[in-house]
Amino acid sequence: MRPLTPVAPGTRVVLGVSFFVLFVAVWSAATFSGFVSKTFLADPLTMLKSGVTLLTEMGFAHDIGMTVWRVLGGFVIAAAIALPLGVAMGAYKPVEAFFEPFVSFARYLPASAFIPLLILWVGIGEAQKLAVIFIGSFFQLVLMIAVTVGNTRRDLVEAAYTLGVTDSSLIRRVLIPGAAPEIAETLRMVLGWAWTYVIVAELIGASSGIGHMITDSQALLATDQIIFGIIVIGLIGLVSDFGFKQANKRLFPWAGLGR
Repeated sequence: MRPLTPVAPGTRVVLGVSFFVLFVAVWSAATFSGFVSKTFLADPLTMLKSGVTLLTEMGFAHDIGMTVWRVLGGFVIAAAIALPLGVAMGAYKPVEAFFEPFVSFARYLPASAFIPLLILWVGIGEAQKLAVIFIGSFFQLVLMIAVTVGNTRRDLVEAAYTLGVTDSSLIRRVLIPGAAPEIAETLRMVLGWAWTYVIVAELIGASSGIGHMITDSQALLATDQIIFGIIVIGLIGLVSDFGFKQANKRLFPWAGLGR
């Protein structure tokens, strides 16, 4: 094992699975032995049984679907607006000078702090939850995309101008293609952050969703259901992250993404 030395794909899988096995083993030892009370931490077997009950008898599949829809809805809206604005900020310095101070200011504001205002403005329906995810994702995306586009290699830009390219063609043929792999990675990372925002949004004024189930389970001290909900979020995030990595590898094979 040496610094920055690549790991074989098979070894990477074994190491990744090993951590989960070790985690479950420690969890099982702590709970089945009675070292930790089941009131505070349910054991893995009880958690799995409660998960099956949630899915088969309590409509948890619908809650999962609603949460996924909210994440994708808010994130897609944020990305659709952030992409062109971020590219414009990265390409044109006056645009960056105009927007960057406010974007830098806004990205430090916690999305959860807007929930009381959003409830007053749009109520407790789906618009409020989509807005929380939008606020939490949009400003991060804009700034990261702008930085990525702005870091395009200057020799490529100068070579393009030498060949007589126009400003608009430079953006379409040099800046965007050159920054596309890193933009794709930015989208992948911020999608993970969007999951934290949706749970916060669902903790207040929601009648469905994984966050709503977790809140109800808290009132009943049902740690088995709470843990199952958290694990479901992690599994969905893991699947979406893997899907993003594979898509990025196929779209940008030269960039070495998803190692």
